[in-house]
Parts: sequence; structure tokens; C-alpha cells
Amino acid sequence: MNVTITVSEEVARWAKIWAAEHNSSVSKLVGELLTERMNEEVNYQASMKRYFSKESSNLRESTAPYPKRDDLYDR
Repeated sequence: MNVTITVSEEVARWAKIWAAEHNSSVSKLVGELLTERMNEEVNYQASMKRYFSKESSNLRESTAPYPKRDDLYDR
């Protein structure tokens, strides 16, 4: 698939230099960055789905007072 992107001259220059230094191409660099971003998003969504699919639990009895700060943190 062909995609046209618009970047500043500074970004284009940096990308060309980076690609040359890494024996790659700007096209491959952009493709890898987009793949990484996609994978992060997919993994994040899967994590959120797992988290929210778990049953919630009470941290205390409804009539019990909240713990004191000093009891929660060793100060």
C-alpha cells in the first residue's frame, strides 16, 4: 500500500539520516513506527478488557471505618 505523509523539512532530513545510518529506508522506519503504535494500542485495549472483565471486590466492610494514613504507609 502506498501512503503519502506530510512532515516538516527538519523531520524529513532527520528521518533520511536515521534511515541511512541504520541501513534502512524512511518508508520502513514509518512502517515500523506505525506497527509499534498499533501493537501498543491493541495490547492496551486487551489489558483494559481483561481488567474490566474481573469482578470488583470490596476493600473494606461497608460499616468499617477507612484505615488511618499511618496504618497504610510506614512513616
